[in-house]
Order: sequence, then structure tokens, then C-alpha cells
Amino acid sequence: MLVELRIRDYAVVEDLALELSPGLNALTGETGAGKSIIVGALSLLLGERASSEVVRTGAERATVEAVFDVQDVPAVATLADDHGFRLDDDLLVLRREVAAEGRNRAWVNGSPATAGTVGALGSALVDLHGQHEHQTLLRAPDQRAILDAFGGCTALAEAVAERYTRVRTLVAELEAREERRREVAARADFLRFQLEEIDGAGLAPAEDTALESEMARHEHAEELAQGAAEIHVELYESEASVLDRLTRELGTLERLARFDGELSRWVEELTEARHLVEGVGRRMGDYASSVDHDPERLEEVRTRLDRIARLKRKYGPELADVLETAQRVRAELADLDEADHDLKRIRAELDSARSALATAAAELSTARTRAARELGAVVEPVLPELGLDGAAFEARLTRHVDVGEGGAESVAFLVATNRGFEAAPLTKVASGGELSRIMLALKSVLAGVDRVPVLVFDEIDAGVGGVIANAVAHKLAEVAARHQVFVVTHLPQVASHATAHLLVEKAASRGRTTTVARRLEGGARVEEIARMLGGDPESSTSREHAKELLAASAR
Repeated sequence: MLVELRIRDYAVVEDLALELSPGLNALTGETGAGKSIIVGALSLLLGERASSEVVRTGAERATVEAVFDVQDVPAVATLADDHGFRLDDDLLVLRREVAAEGRNRAWVNGSPATAGTVGALGSALVDLHGQHEHQTLLRAPDQRAILDAFGGCTALAEAVAERYTRVRTLVAELEAREERRREVAARADFLRFQLEEIDGAGLAPAEDTALESEMARHEHAEELAQGAAEIHVELYESEASVLDRLTRELGTLERLARFDGELSRWVEELTEARHLVEGVGRRMGDYASSVDHDPERLEEVRTRLDRIARLKRKYGPELADVLETAQRVRAELADLDEADHDLKRIRAELDSARSALATAAAELSTARTRAARELGAVVEPVLPELGLDGAAFEARLTRHVDVGEGGAESVAFLVATNRGFEAAPLTKVASGGELSRIMLALKSVLAGVDRVPVLVFDEIDAGVGGVIANAVAHKLAEVAARHQVFVVTHLPQVASHATAHLLVEKAASRGRTTTVARRLEGGARVEEIARMLGGDPESSTSREHAKELLAASAR
């Protein structure tokens, strides 16, 4: 429910705070006191565009803030959480600020937000009926949802939406798979050529590195053999070889070590060095003998490296990249081979999903047809009670060729306010008062399924009096048993039914006119009802009449 509405420096309002109650809240006052200005300020929190013209003359900015208790509206708490706002004590505070220079700002629970976010949250909480467009019953998707709720087919509608989403997902998957198949098929010959070229080379990982080493050995075979032979002779083979000299010096060191034990560790190291020199010298001889100068093999290696180099230029730059290209191409060709099987599977799933969607949509259409007929039957008799003699109401279903997320039809609430005229959408109803009363009739019928907790009616009593005024008052009270209702009214019958009666007046503040509001109780309320009855609020007759009206409303 709307707990408090705070308005500052908006139009003629300087500083106003309205504390609202559950049930029916009536806002009364003389014409021009500023009642509709209060409703206009509230509409800012429902997403209405803000103009700097609403800023009170001399002020820097206008501010509108509303505090809502959303304990009984979990969907709104979830919506706030989806937008990243946490609630404290189940309270949601929406605020908009309009600067005189034109800048607009918005907040949710003290955190900066966009005006659109504030409007989305506000519209989920407040339905405003009058000369404003923030009414769920004027929006086609909401009309469809309300009809579904009235007819008990919300679950069916959700099933249709889920199956429609499944169909769209499969259609997108099928289109993507077909596009992918076309792309691969168009490149198939080129891909096969690439794979044959790479696979035909019979490449091995790091083969180029090994071949480059082998080519270097073949190209320098003579130098390698000669150098290795020289090393063999110098280290091992000649009479004055390094090995012989090390052997002699080792013998000398061993003799000296007998006189000084500390030299023993050097004996061990020199012995190890002798073994190393002997090993290298012997192996250099073996290596020199094994070096083979093979011009034919050298040419083979060069030819092989040239082939690998060409592949690396095309698919490289490294041999690993060439091999990776082969793997990728192989996978693409395998994908093409599997595409037909995948397409067959997806088409089968899509056919099944479309069939399930058609079945659910047909069931929903049947339920909606019944609900539309029943809704018209219960709403239409209420209209004459509210002063709309000869008015007709229809929930019209318009069939579509294709089933959509909302089913196989669109839903529109139509009304004809005069007998003999063709029914038109609610948005085409000219009179704000007529529209408000039509909305009241709908709300009284839909009170059990309407999820918007706060209803605001402006101009609902335009051109209404007598018996019709009593009927409007009773209907508002009925709706207020399930919703919080906030009504701007000139009808004493409506004001007398209010749980909370708020009087809007003009006052002077620092030499300027401003709008103020106060809650009426006891004698002050009797006086205001007496004024609204058209008599002298000071006369005993008018006051007695007002008391009788209040007493009758309390019964």
C-alpha cells in the first residue's frame, strides 16, 4: 500500500506530506485547491515525463517521493531485486526530482536509478485512472493477463509462453545449424584440398627441427670428421696426448699425497678428469669414423625442408600451426558429415515443439473465449449502476495466423458508452469521468485477480450525482475492501465512505499561495461533508444531513 506521499516545490505545492490509510482514501476540497496537482505529482512516479514547468516559482527543483509497504506484493519486491535494489522492512521508496534548469533525477530506496526503473516499479504498485495514461487496463498485455487471471487460465498462458520460447529456440538453432552447414559446404572442396595437402606430407611434430640438424651435419661432414679425428688424436691417440700427460701427472700427485693427506681429494678429481678425457677422446674417434658424407641424403633433406617451408608459409608460421590447421579442417569436415544427422534431429524436435505449442494455444483460446464471454456478462450490468446507461462492454479476441508468445489471439477491452454506437478500445473513450467509472466497474469485478495494490481515481464523479453518486461510492468501497483506493472527489457520498478523509486547501506561505492538506476527523469532517452537500456548512440542517450521510456509510 501507499504509506506516504511527499511533495515539495511542485506547481503551487510548497511542502506537502500525505499519510494514507488502507481502504478508501478520499481527497476533497474546493475547485482549484490543488487536488489534481497532487495526482499529477504522483504520476511522475509512474513514468510520466517531467517538465521543468512543474517546479514551483522561485524553487531550484521539485521533488516527489512515495513510500510503499510491499509486504503483500512479493512480485514487486522481486522486481526491485531484479533491478539491484534491496528493501528494508518491506518498504520501497520511489523518488523523482525535476530541476528548474531541466535536469531530472530518480532514486529507489535512496540509490540512484533511471526514471524508467522508477516508473516500472511505480506502475506495478499504482493504477491511476483519470486524465493519465498509467493504467494497466489500458495496456494490451495487461488486458490479456487480467482476462487470463479472471478466467483461471494463467497457468495455460504460461505454458504457451514456455512452449513458444522453446519453438523460437529450436528455430534459431536450426537456422544457425543450416547456415553453418552452408558455410562449410561452400568451403568443402577447399578444405579437402588443404587437408590432402597437409596430410599428404606425412608431417611429424618438430620434424623440421630434426631435419635442419641433419642437414647441417651433411653440409659440414668433412669438417666434422676432420675436427673429430684431430680431437681424438690430441686427447687419446698420439704419444704426447692429453691422456698420457694426465696419467703422468696423476702418478706424481699420488706419490705426493703419501706425504700430505690433504692432496688426496685432488687425486680423486684428477682421476675423474683423466676418465673424462679418455672417454671423450675415444668417442671422438668413433664419431670421426661414423661421419658419412651422403650428397643424395642431403638433397632429400633439403627437398623435404622446402616442402615443409611451403606448408609453414601457407598454414604456419610454425610446423605446430600447420598440424593444428589440419586438425581444425578435419573437424570442420566432420561437422559437415554430422550436419545432416543434426538437422534431422532438430527438425524432429521442432515439429514436436510446434505441435505442443499448437495444442496448448488451442486449449488457451478455448479458455479465453469462455472467460471473455463471462467477463462481459458480469461487467456490463455494473455500468448502468455507475451512470453509464446503454453502455456495452466487450473483451474481444482477435485471432492471429501464427501463434505468438501470448497465444493465438490478442485481447482488447472495448466499450460503447452510448447505445447504438460501435464498441471502441478503452483508450478511445473521450470523457475522463466515463473512463474512470468504466475502470471502477472493471475493478469491482476484477478485484480478486487484479495484482496492482493501489488504485487512484481522478475525475470519477464528473457529471455524476444523486443515485449514481451513491452507486459510485458503494463500488469504491467494495474495491477498497481488496485494494487501497485513493480518490479525488466532489461527491459527499464518496467522501463519507472513506476510511481516511483528506482536505486540500489553499493557504499563504511567506506571502505566496500554496496547497496544504490535512486529515479530517469528527466535527471537521462533518463540516466538509456539509459543504460538499451544497448547503451552509455552519447550519444545523446541513450538519445533520452530513452526520446522517456519515452514519449511513458506516453501516
